[in-house]
Amino acid sequence: MDKYVKDILSAKVYDVAVETPIEEASVLSQRLQNTVLLKREDMQPVHSFKLRGAYNKMAGLSAEAARKGVIAASAGNHAQGVAMAGSRLGIHTVIVMPVTTPLIKINAVKALGGRVILHGDTYDEASAYARTLVAQKGYTFVHAFDDPAVIAGQGTVGLEIARQHTGRLDAIFVPVGGGGLMAGMAAYLKFIRPEIRLIAVEPEDSACLKAALEAGKRVVLPEVGLFADGVAVAQVGNEPFRVLRKLVDEVVTVTTDEICAAVKDVFEDTRAMSEPAGAVAIAGLKKYVREHTLTGQSLMAVVTGANVNFDRLRHISERTELGENREAILAVTIDEKPGSFRRFSKALGKRYITEFNYRYGDPASAKIFVGVRLADSETGREKLLESLRRKRIPVVDMSDNEAAKLHIRYMVGGRNQAIENERVYRFEFPERPGAFTKFLDLLGGRWNISMFHYRNHGAAYGRVLCGMQVPPEEVKQFEAFMRQIGYRCWDETDNEAYRAFLVLH
Repeated sequence: MDKYVKDILSAKVYDVAVETPIEEASVLSQRLQNTVLLKREDMQPVHSFKLRGAYNKMAGLSAEAARKGVIAASAGNHAQGVAMAGSRLGIHTVIVMPVTTPLIKINAVKALGGRVILHGDTYDEASAYARTLVAQKGYTFVHAFDDPAVIAGQGTVGLEIARQHTGRLDAIFVPVGGGGLMAGMAAYLKFIRPEIRLIAVEPEDSACLKAALEAGKRVVLPEVGLFADGVAVAQVGNEPFRVLRKLVDEVVTVTTDEICAAVKDVFEDTRAMSEPAGAVAIAGLKKYVREHTLTGQSLMAVVTGANVNFDRLRHISERTELGENREAILAVTIDEKPGSFRRFSKALGKRYITEFNYRYGDPASAKIFVGVRLADSETGREKLLESLRRKRIPVVDMSDNEAAKLHIRYMVGGRNQAIENERVYRFEFPERPGAFTKFLDLLGGRWNISMFHYRNHGAAYGRVLCGMQVPPEEVKQFEAFMRQIGYRCWDETDNEAYRAFLVLH
């Protein structure tokens, strides 16, 4: 690691990057009974740490390479870092971005002087195309994380932490996508402050470092979640993994709901709105404290970015209470007769109802979809379920049911007794002009669509819940067809939420 320490100390980042502050999150500190510190990389000129690595790489190019220009593949923060670095250094920059990239990020790159090429639906497709242009045009490829010069630039975050905070520091939580930021920080901090625990944090649905450490080698995840797009990487970088397999102390994984709750935590303490990937480390810190029952420690999380689309805030806010275990989503069965609602309301006691959905569908029993605010985030849900069952009220906990939270809560009452042989699937497909029509075209007219719910969450991917009538003798052909479509999909036919609210038995 000696070479990395020297490269980090001599990194050429401060011509364009700034030394970001470390701030105490007083509200979160009080709630967790630990000192929680935030390293505010969201305060960089491009609102992300990515500027550091991009500039360090590009500032070290030869005159000939600089003259030919550089190219990068990115859907957001790295693109803006490369574009700003190119503007400051006078280097022509080309950024290949997936066509699913939100317009706000495309415009940001253009405003910084980068030439944008839209290609492919995913980062991997954009990256492959960028590589072909390297061969054709002679550009230098600036990788987002798998490059020693980029890693050294990101490592200056660790250098600043060691200089700014000389007192006790028990652990630092760092989000990991490709691993460049954590590799740089680990190389420096384990040399200077080896007593500090370095804990990587990844979303559960894109935990490529965790998978690599468990396998003892890099692996490619078969699917990657898209919510925290800044860390949505299928395989940790080769060079970052070489460093991290020796230096990282632990890996924590977090859910989408926990990330949403962390976005709110950052806002409450700083009045800044973090992007989902930028709040991943805070989510991991909170989970680590809870699982290890920590008190009185000094803990730091790196807030890595604030490039969030405004229209995603609705989805984030909806999931925040669930992420904090402050809300329970329940499917409850009560008698279909006068007074049942009142009795159920009394059974809830003084708990605050956040959502209540019902429509008549069965003369004997009523199914209601209920959201309930919880006072005790640790044990409140279990106490509520136990209380209802003790009163002999049939209840199913839907708090961790993705189909229920994304779709069915908005569809309660859509029952139809005439539907036969209905199969239900949940889909994700690239959100781009014409994608919705293309999706319907792919489904074709062979099987009747009996139910359809689509909701735009302001993300790069659209989400659909779809019911189709498939006779038993055609199930095998239908399943083969599902595999051919190529979109991510989940069979929700046996989902309890669907069975409770959208089917007449």
